Amino acid sequence: MNNTEKYLKEIPSLPPSREELSLVLSLTDLTSLEGKDNEKSIGGLCEKAIKLKTAAVCIYPSLVSAAKKQLKGTTIKVASVAGAFPSGQLPLKLRLQEAAFALSEGADEIDMVISRGKFLEGGHHAVSDEISAFKKICGPKKLKVILETGELMSVENISNASNIAIDAGADFIKTSTGKIAMNATLEAVCAILLAIKDSKKKIGIKPSGGIAYGDAAVTYLRLTRNILGEGWLNPQLFRFGASRLADTVFSQLEEKGIKEEKKV
Repeated sequence: MNNTEKYLKEIPSLPPSREELSLVLSLTDLTSLEGKDNEKSIGGLCEKAIKLKTAAVCIYPSLVSAAKKQLKGTTIKVASVAGAFPSGQLPLKLRLQEAAFALSEGADEIDMVISRGKFLEGGHHAVSDEISAFKKICGPKKLKVILETGELMSVENISNASNIAIDAGADFIKTSTGKIAMNATLEAVCAILLAIKDSKKKIGIKPSGGIAYGDAAVTYLRLTRNILGEGWLNPQLFRFGASRLADTVFSQLEEKGIKEEKKV
């Protein structure tokens, strides 16, 4: 049995507690990355983030300024995808310009995609260089590096890409864009967590894409706790990237509250 299998088998199978579901909400980057997004719809997203007390909103660069105005006076961060999201298929110079624009508009965090094509053809140094270049532009702002694990073909590749991201200056490693068929999986997240553990660095983890229900989200929390410890379960080191998750978890919390009131 390898380490990945070992840790996956050790995840507790108990139903999620109220405390765990509340934690999920506080760690969520409430996300909208659609072509129809506009200032009005992002305004609604920000209102929801305030109501649900999420960690951040994650949006396109053109809408960062509007979100910053809406969230002024709150602790909710504005994360922006950048670097030719979701494909990464533009020259590095143009990708960096997009990140710089998002930061100039007020983005607190940048979620960039790596060049999976270059990685898969063996261009690991090129991927390392691009991540380093993004981190240089971000400076003290958080850089989340999206591996798009569903396109990396193997757990070994996910581990190698994670090591490259860590060494190149990533603040977070994020699984997916949410724009392909295979998004976050426990196997992929486990491989990333083990790479972080081996590095002995305080690197964050962001499972993203396809996580729609509280039970699934809590499983990722428990896996992270088992591998990296309770100290990782805070917004500085853990995020969920999701659009539907916040609504379903909020509904679960309300349902649990009603049941608890009836018991009393």
